[in-house]
Amino acid sequence: MIQSLTQFFDFFLPRFCAGCDKRLSVNENSVCTECLLSIKPADKEKLENEFDRNFRTSGQISDFISLYIFEKEKTLQTIIHNIKYNKKYLVGKFLGEKLAENFKDTFRDWNLNLIIPVPLHHLRIADRGFNQSDYIAKGISKVTGIKKDNRIIKRVRFTESQTLLNPLERKLNMENAFKVRSKKKIDQKTILLVDDIITTGATVKECAKVLLLNGAKKVYACSVAVAD
Repeated sequence: MIQSLTQFFDFFLPRFCAGCDKRLSVNENSVCTECLLSIKPADKEKLENEFDRNFRTSGQISDFISLYIFEKEKTLQTIIHNIKYNKKYLVGKFLGEKLAENFKDTFRDWNLNLIIPVPLHHLRIADRGFNQSDYIAKGISKVTGIKKDNRIIKRVRFTESQTLLNPLERKLNMENAFKVRSKKKIDQKTILLVDDIITTGATVKECAKVLLLNGAKKVYACSVAVAD
């Protein structure tokens, strides 16, 4: 029945892949099978190395996972660009679902109470129309059943893009950029922070810092991709 309905709607409103713009088949959702297979997965060794490099010494992020490796000029960059700038926000939800399906056991072992997407400044949301990390978090919440709340942390300082900054500049750029709205909602909670791409981890570390200072028990992080 569901497949028949999809075929019916696809006839009038065809769906196209966010990676290659090819028409999707009935069984494909947001990204075609060929594009998904072309994206490099983040293996255990890569994740362990990234955790050691970016998070272990600070003690703010208890652990982190990422589904893919972000490679410039490759398929995933096109997909992320389409999510952020071409308003294909539902692709973010699809990627969040895939992330949760792949790491369902990990999320269970972390004993999470709450999912929080890394917030954007209100001026950037006004320009873009939405926060892509919020849609990724929605996908994770749908699969895991863990509550998502995008009003816990507020971005109080407008920061320049991290893209062209070195690790120290990224850290300084994020300092004091976030504020917790309600301490009561995070008191002794184990929290999952969600971002689209983690490079040096400066953004999620700054979010984790304010959460821990305001009563959170533990903070974990996840992203669709980690930088190559």
